[in-house]
Amino acid sequence: MSQPTSDAASQRGFIVWFTGMSGAGKSTLSTAVRNQLQATRSVEVLDGDEVRTFLSRGLGFTRPDREENIRRIGYVARVLARHRVAVISAAISPYRESRNEVRRLASEAGIPFIEVYAQASLDALVHRDVKGLYKKALAGEIPHFTGISDPYEPPESPEVTVRTDSETVEAGVERILATLRARGLIA
Repeated sequence: MSQPTSDAASQRGFIVWFTGMSGAGKSTLSTAVRNQLQATRSVEVLDGDEVRTFLSRGLGFTRPDREENIRRIGYVARVLARHRVAVISAAISPYRESRNEVRRLASEAGIPFIEVYAQASLDALVHRDVKGLYKKALAGEIPHFTGISDPYEPPESPEVTVRTDSETVEAGVERILATLRARGLIA
């Protein structure tokens, strides 16, 4: 974790919550945003796969388990943000209600919350899927696969939508950073 500078924008923690289907580019975008921010402030990335390994081990992929996973990520994000950390969450977080709950709890704690929707067409996701998970899910071989046999509820009004199937990572990152600047969260 890098040390924050003394400028006023780095004195406030916030949450940037990336949501989108598997392979939509959440981790790629979150890493790029982290790389831009870490030179001037403390930043932590809560990656969905890592959280499932270390914080949510034992949870499955039923709706209640997925909702509990998101609650846990939201809790850790709030704790870090209260300590002036820029928190970046990159988890599928398929249910709108769960994301809205995380947003509401952050707001109640006075923590700025920026939702970023990493959006890509199903064709693009299938094409870029090196593990072949989408093909298996489409063939019925993987139960509870988000966007195929389980729902993915897109955000209704995210602060930023990045069309990862038609937009460069750099362009998406710049729009995210511009949103953070406009909110006074970064210099």
